[in-house]
Amino acid sequence: MNYYVCLQQEGINDIAKFINKAQANNYNVVATSINANILPMEPFETDPTYPATLLKADEWNSKVLFCLSDVDVDSPNVKLSEYSKAMLLRDITWAEHLQNNGSVMIRLRGPKNENLAKIIEARNKGSWFIQVPITNPEIATFEHRKDATDKEIEEAQEVDPWSWWNDLRFAVNHNAKVKVVLELNDSDRPSRETVRRWLGEPIEAVIIPSSLFILNRSNYYVLNKEWQAIIGHFINVRANIIISATANDHGISQYADYMRKLINDNCDTHSLNSYENVLEIPLQPLFDNLDSYTYEIFEIDPVKYKLYQDAIEQALLDRVSDEEAKRTLTVIMVLGGGRGPLARAAFNAAEKAKRKVRVYIIEKNPSAIRTLTNMVKTLWSKKDVHIFSKDMRDFAPPELADILVSELLGSFGDNELSPECLDGALKLLKEDGISIPCKSTSYINPLMSAVLHNNVLQTSSVSAFNCGYVTLLKNIYHIDEPKALFEFKHPNRDKVVDNTRFKELLFTVEKDCVLHGIGGYFDTMLYKQISLSINPLTHTPGMFSWFPMFFPTQPRTVKQGDTISIKFWRCVDPGKVWYEWQLSAPVESERHNADGTGYNMRL
Repeated sequence: MNYYVCLQQEGINDIAKFINKAQANNYNVVATSINANILPMEPFETDPTYPATLLKADEWNSKVLFCLSDVDVDSPNVKLSEYSKAMLLRDITWAEHLQNNGSVMIRLRGPKNENLAKIIEARNKGSWFIQVPITNPEIATFEHRKDATDKEIEEAQEVDPWSWWNDLRFAVNHNAKVKVVLELNDSDRPSRETVRRWLGEPIEAVIIPSSLFILNRSNYYVLNKEWQAIIGHFINVRANIIISATANDHGISQYADYMRKLINDNCDTHSLNSYENVLEIPLQPLFDNLDSYTYEIFEIDPVKYKLYQDAIEQALLDRVSDEEAKRTLTVIMVLGGGRGPLARAAFNAAEKAKRKVRVYIIEKNPSAIRTLTNMVKTLWSKKDVHIFSKDMRDFAPPELADILVSELLGSFGDNELSPECLDGALKLLKEDGISIPCKSTSYINPLMSAVLHNNVLQTSSVSAFNCGYVTLLKNIYHIDEPKALFEFKHPNRDKVVDNTRFKELLFTVEKDCVLHGIGGYFDTMLYKQISLSINPLTHTPGMFSWFPMFFPTQPRTVKQGDTISIKFWRCVDPGKVWYEWQLSAPVESERHNADGTGYNMRL
């Protein structure tokens, strides 16, 4: 993503000069009132955006953010409300004339925004950027008031502008074109939890007043460490920057340079950026054959296969003593060989452990078999390796395995049917054999993410809310920490194998927010203490092979102190496996994906 750094100033009467000034100081967007003089009703020529021919059409769209008149269309005074509405509609009409699909910004003045919501709903063009103060703006006035009482200050601190935004969000039916612009202020720094909650919202930008900047010892404008950290969090979820300054502020160039450095420091750029918040139906490698592109994504993970190698090496050392190393052969079966990364890990482990191995690679994808065959000819011609084009559940081996190795974990630990596959492959393993992995555990927690919710709506599928999705979570707020859900151990030598599961978990709401769905994660014990995890609390550093899961629910506002109860099922029938999920508190809601009609894993 290319960030923009925007310069916002009032009192501008020449938009072309303002753009040139901004660009000369390293800004690529400007923001100013669409009509500096709101009287009379017909715009004066001092309006910086008048006439339309001042800029080319593409410049209006790409270089200018229109700030609508700061009027109160929801005033209890009927005359003022009607007058404000006329002002606002005039601004909008002019903005739509200048920009065929541009954006306008308006500031929320308080909790009542019913009329504003109706105006937003009626506008079809462009996006709305809703300017919301991150804390109650009244608090700033107490700095200039010596008569403010402790009660007044306490009441002001309890006012939460997030709730203004949340009410508006529901009033406009979660319109994806309505986004947040957060306004920071230097008199009241937000709490950590307040910042974390905003990360789950569709943040377009943050407004940084120039008063937040301080001069350092080198006489250069910077932000203090606390504000650096706060703004860094917003940059990390792709929020743009708007610097609000006066027309005669001489530090604007330094502000822009500093913010671009902060963007570079906090922008998490990697090859997977394009997957952020993108909803994908989980892979079904048991039913479908994966393509080369998907295999390649797995194979470039710098961490996963090294840990698999470590686990295999440790298992070899435990299974064969140094005295037996020269005369004992260990049979390793790789279940789901893909294009060879697990086999490569096995050979590397054997070399490091100085143990003799015979490797059987079982793979059902005929296209992957071609690649594996070439690897045997070109890379492993001197290795004791054998390839079988089979489903592991139907494979009849020439000998039993000492070690089974697989990676059919998916994003939820069992959503690629590792329990069913490894149970079916149990006949391939010696009585005292080792399974790598030996245990997997799934985790869930409630999430707020307006972006993910809007992405579910945009799928236009009747089953959209009955699907579990794989996604690289970005714009999210963890309402509470993940908790363990289902556990599977391997090898599973139970006389009666039952892979159905049910559990109800309780979570506590730390701060008023909106519940949009359930996050899903897993960790797995490969061997002994060697593990992999995508649980946010214990995530394996540097590993990106598996994205989390997202199970959507209908949006529901929950309050601080509420208990969220989530019921989760893993269901199995002869042809498929599927999950069902339901919120049972604070109020009971629908049961999602009943009978696996929206999403299931085919056996």
